[in-house]
Amino acid sequence: METIRILQVVTAMNRGGLETMLMNYYRQLKKGGIQFDFMVHRAEKGEYDEEIAALGGRRYVMPAIRPGGYRSYFAALRSFFEKHREYGIVHAHLNENSAFVLKAAKEAGITGLIAHSHMSDLEWDYKLPFRLYARAVLRSQPGLPMACSARAGDWLYGRDNKSRGTPMVLPNAVNLEEYTRDDRVRLAVRRELNAENRLVLGHVGRFCRQKNHDFLLRVFREVLAENKDALLLLAGDGPLRSGAMALAKRLGISGNVVFLGVRNDISRLLQGMDLFLMPSRYEGLPLALVEAQAAGLRCVVSDSITREADLTGNVVFIPLKAPLTEWSRQIGGMARERTDTRAALAAQGYDCGQQALRLEQLYKRLAAEGARLGSGLKPGGWHSELKEAVQKARF
Repeated sequence: METIRILQVVTAMNRGGLETMLMNYYRQLKKGGIQFDFMVHRAEKGEYDEEIAALGGRRYVMPAIRPGGYRSYFAALRSFFEKHREYGIVHAHLNENSAFVLKAAKEAGITGLIAHSHMSDLEWDYKLPFRLYARAVLRSQPGLPMACSARAGDWLYGRDNKSRGTPMVLPNAVNLEEYTRDDRVRLAVRRELNAENRLVLGHVGRFCRQKNHDFLLRVFREVLAENKDALLLLAGDGPLRSGAMALAKRLGISGNVVFLGVRNDISRLLQGMDLFLMPSRYEGLPLALVEAQAAGLRCVVSDSITREADLTGNVVFIPLKAPLTEWSRQIGGMARERTDTRAALAAQGYDCGQQALRLEQLYKRLAAEGARLGSGLKPGGWHSELKEAVQKARF
């Protein structure tokens, strides 16, 4: 069986939702002759790099994408694709910035182009005009549009962009068996945290503005006013972690907040929680929320998260503009019984094994079409017949 190498384009392979989703699929697809290699945009070592190398994956480091550095970045992309002719499929996960990678890949004659949306909004900062420009460029490019949710697809490609076709929604699927309820694991986790008889709330996410940790800490202070023994677990790392720790201290709640750092045992930690909280400012369809529901947890989240994320009926949405006391009231009134949600998640496409088979079929179809038509393609060209094939390559 001939191996098909797919170039996955990301920022860095750390333990974020997108990266964990990719690794979930990678482990499954490796068995079917699909090999992932990774183009990253951070020189420092990623948390998944060792596993990628063990699976046979290659890692290529590109310059960071920054306004003012575009010319050198474009030159680096052209040089890369001139040297690496072995790739027939490029799967880009940079949201709007995928436009630049896919443009360079197309000019090099690569035919299997996939843009994958993982976000549903942009932050207002100095980069915004550049990012909006990149999104406009992406919308005009050929290739297969993919998204983690319908809302994420609408945001990146445009709701009525008929030239691109309806985006393919690839669920952020998980290995459901890893999240099966295990009371022994739950007891062990709670003993480690000295939380056997306490209300344990949890959150998994990078410490960045998007995840809204400051708001979460202020909500938790309101929870403590009603339940002084409550415990908040925060798994993850990021640039705003030290600020969140300082805020917890100023709010007088640091004794009830556990900063866990980056963990490789999220499914185990979820067993020890009673409720899951996610007050994000914006999301695509967060993997951490899928994992929490797979573990049978009830979840309280912001209304900035798409309603598509409620896969089990166990998710309550609250406006970020609502008073903190409203968040606290909802949390305090939530049932804590865990339910077996595996069948419901599998029925909606969130079983990684099932989705990996569908993704494998897509990759193999794109590879076959590229091999069939590639001999007639010139660098920079786009064969209308291939475009039709890509648009039809849907689950």
